Amino acid sequence: MFTTFRGGQSGGWRVTSISPVKGDPLPFVPALSVVSGEAIALPLVPSRNAWRLAGVASHLRYTERAEKEKLVAVQAGLGRPEATSAALIPIRKTQAWWDLTPEERRAIFEDKSHHIASSMRFLPAIARQLYHCRDLGEPFDFLTWFEYAPADASLFEELVAMLRTTEEWAYVEHEVDVRLVREVLTP
Repeated sequence: MFTTFRGGQSGGWRVTSISPVKGDPLPFVPALSVVSGEAIALPLVPSRNAWRLAGVASHLRYTERAEKEKLVAVQAGLGRPEATSAALIPIRKTQAWWDLTPEERRAIFEDKSHHIASSMRFLPAIARQLYHCRDLGEPFDFLTWFEYAPADASLFEELVAMLRTTEEWAYVEHEVDVRLVREVLTP
């Protein structure tokens, strides 16, 4: 199942900001749609003022059984009614990261950076999903999607600030931070 994030003129999420963290930004668009399906959704109309990023939710990598069980026990699902704030953070890692063995990446990811252990305290307030896109020929390796209630915005800022200080983040060569709010239809 593919998930396609289409930045453009319409969608269920209103874009509030697009900020480059490392590397070039994405073009600013007013809205984002999120589409899941058996194929990668094409842009509605190809444009210089629109973009499309696609990925696949895969099995957990670099995660041991006990960590997975802890995550499953406390994490919230996407689409909660109160979670009207979101962030899409596309990330591309350096070639040096991909030249490491999976065991070496695991050592940096958890043993040194404590990615899972440190992030646990932010659950269930912040729901998240990682989409892999490196093998799809996409411009990023990962698309990270987070949803949270507006009251938890400072908690989310603390989470991303913490992750950006880890050894793992030293391997990021391109990252863009897209912030959004859910469009609510009024009757």
